[in-house]
Amino acid sequence: MSDRSDFGTFLVGFIVGGLTGAAVALLLAPQSGEETRTTIKEKAIELKDKAVETYDEVYDKAGVIASDAKVKAEELKKEATKTVGDLKSKGQVVLEENKAKLASKLSRKDKSLDQDVSI
Repeated sequence: MSDRSDFGTFLVGFIVGGLTGAAVALLLAPQSGEETRTTIKEKAIELKDKAVETYDEVYDKAGVIASDAKVKAEELKKEATKTVGDLKSKGQVVLEENKAKLASKLSRKDKSLDQDVSI
């Protein structure tokens, strides 16, 4: 996760540095004011188009990731429900076995008490 954060920070710095360099180059270039304004306007339009394109790509990727996460969550839910059902069944079997053992022991205990009282 830290690598992604570091890369994101680098990418933002790279973009800001590139834009700053481009702006300085345009302002210091040997052109007339009109030509410079036209160039700045064209570059701003290009930058806006690239930003919209990048936004659309990121939005689409986020949608795919969200869809994948939803599918995986559903799969995990089904698996957990199955596991809980299996555990419940096993628990029920163990409970019934223990009830039978306890009933058997109590029955033997009652019989031994009856024999002790008869003597």
